[in-house]
Amino acid sequence: MPVPTSEPGTINAAQPATNTTPRARAKFPLPFPRLESLRSRILAFAVAAALLPAGTMLGVFYSQNRSALEKKINEDLLSGSAQSARATGVWLRERLYDLRVFAGSDEVVITLDHGARVMSPSASPTQGRLRDYLVSLHERFSDFEKLMVLDLDGKVIATSAPEVTKVPLPPDWQQTLKSDNQIVGDAYWDPVSKRAKLIVAVPAQRADGRLLGAFAAELNLAPVQMLLRSFAPDSTGAIHLVNTKGAPIASSDGVSEGLIKSPLPPGTMKKLRERARAPFEYTSFWKRDVIGTLEYVPQVSWAVIAEISAEAAYLQVRRFRDVALGVIVFLLVAVTLAAYRLGRLISRPLDRLTKAAGEVAAGDLTVDLPPAPGGGEVGYLTDVFNHMVYRLRDGRAELDRVNETLRKKNEELELLSTTDSLTGLSNHRSLMQRLDDEVTRFKKDKRGFSVLVGDVDHFKQYNDAFGHPAGDEVLQTIAEIMRDSTRKVDCCARYGGEEFVIVLPDTSAADALDTAEHIRARVAAKKFSGRKMTLSIGVATFPEDADDAEAIIAVADEALYQAKREGRDRTVRAHRLKKTG
Repeated sequence: MPVPTSEPGTINAAQPATNTTPRARAKFPLPFPRLESLRSRILAFAVAAALLPAGTMLGVFYSQNRSALEKKINEDLLSGSAQSARATGVWLRERLYDLRVFAGSDEVVITLDHGARVMSPSASPTQGRLRDYLVSLHERFSDFEKLMVLDLDGKVIATSAPEVTKVPLPPDWQQTLKSDNQIVGDAYWDPVSKRAKLIVAVPAQRADGRLLGAFAAELNLAPVQMLLRSFAPDSTGAIHLVNTKGAPIASSDGVSEGLIKSPLPPGTMKKLRERARAPFEYTSFWKRDVIGTLEYVPQVSWAVIAEISAEAAYLQVRRFRDVALGVIVFLLVAVTLAAYRLGRLISRPLDRLTKAAGEVAAGDLTVDLPPAPGGGEVGYLTDVFNHMVYRLRDGRAELDRVNETLRKKNEELELLSTTDSLTGLSNHRSLMQRLDDEVTRFKKDKRGFSVLVGDVDHFKQYNDAFGHPAGDEVLQTIAEIMRDSTRKVDCCARYGGEEFVIVLPDTSAADALDTAEHIRARVAAKKFSGRKMTLSIGVATFPEDADDAEAIIAVADEALYQAKREGRDRTVRAHRLKKTG
């Protein structure tokens, strides 16, 4: 039986140096910083001590700065929207008031009241006294692009313009005039003058209140644009005049055909109405991200939207944030470098000791630490560690010598347990194990084998005549001939006394007979010290001649004895052993 080379837990030179358990490896230092190490704790403490106060202070300043800026933005937007709404309402009321004054003149009322009796059948809207009256008004009031008088059918009976154009009034314009006393249309783009314009109208009626028609005007919205621009927050802000559907009427940024035809999305307009006078962030015209608020224009279905670019609004805050982050990064780098250098100075000797201890635990006893600079506790610990390693090294050398001796003894015992001491061939126990292995291999890959059983002829007479030493020499010589005549994969064994067995894997009956005949012929030709010796051999093949290990030996042995009966010094092929019972 093999003898253990060392006790459990001892350092064995035959074992790999890296054979450490997971529990032991888990205790060794890893190449990256860990909070368990002294250096990482110093670094973490220094970083926390620098960043927590600085980060808290800068965070408070940033929050206060942002809150103050948001408050100022809200105040500016609310002020701009409220003032713009009031100014726009005043401007519109003045224009409507002028129209009501114009509509109440005798020239307009008499013309509309008497109709065909005053005007000749051939009269044109661009001719006559009423037309002259409208032209004189247009010359004095520049906000009106043109003035028009309409009868109850909506027909233009007089205009200050050189041409008559259809006035875009709503279908129920008469009812609107009676209920609201005014009509304010939607803004539209005039491609001829390239201006945004607006149709407004007031009722023309007699003294008793009966409606005779309408006095309409086409307004130039350029003055509204100038008015809105005066209240705009700054170059990054804008004020828009829109109707309740979000369609632009005028803007401090100018009005274009594309802007008029691109109202705000219904969802955005709904939020603006719901959160009137409460600034919030949304996407405005031209897909701009803005902060804005809505204010209604008095006595008309208009609203003013004051807004400022969200990016520009928080530019100052972002700059402060960037500076604060820069300061924090600078502090982090500076503190980290300082803490790292301090940690190295403090923990470098301890790291050397830790690494050396890990190497010793892994089996490397060549570690030899230099003396620690400065001495102290670390220097004393280094000296103790080196002394411990020297003691372990001496013990390791002695243990290696003991292990080597045990290994050699084990090899000798192993050899003695599997080989014949006289011939050096495999013994009976090793032979039977090999036969079992070959049978098992056949069951797996269906590759057969052959067995030779040989016996020295008249060996007892030779032994009695020339003595046991001469007989032993014969057996040793025959064993050497068998080894030389077979392959390395073959098994040559001394079966007992002067009987030998050879196992030939992957060998057919014909090849086995050739090998047996070759061995027999070499033995017969060999000169021994006493006299000539011969060998009889029986040959059997698995599974043709037998189907188990013991049976194949029995069949080959039967063939051997047939060779003996036929006169010895010959080779005989066996026949399958018949089972009985």
